[in-house]
Amino acid sequence: MAVNKPKGDNARRGAVKKRTQLKNPLTKTSTKRNKKGGQFMAVKKTAMKFKGVRREK
Repeated sequence: MAVNKPKGDNARRGAVKKRTQLKNPLTKTSTKRNKKGGQFMAVKKTAMKFKGVRREK
């Protein structure tokens, strides 16, 4: 029987609001950026997107 996770298990609910992601046209990968300072935080090794992070236009 399936059991719900315990409360306070640090699982993310909804989108991450302080970060955005954009597509790098040169490498075709997603890059995560801090919304406050605009500095780049991480780059995906594959062409997949980050989970739960907003996309920039």
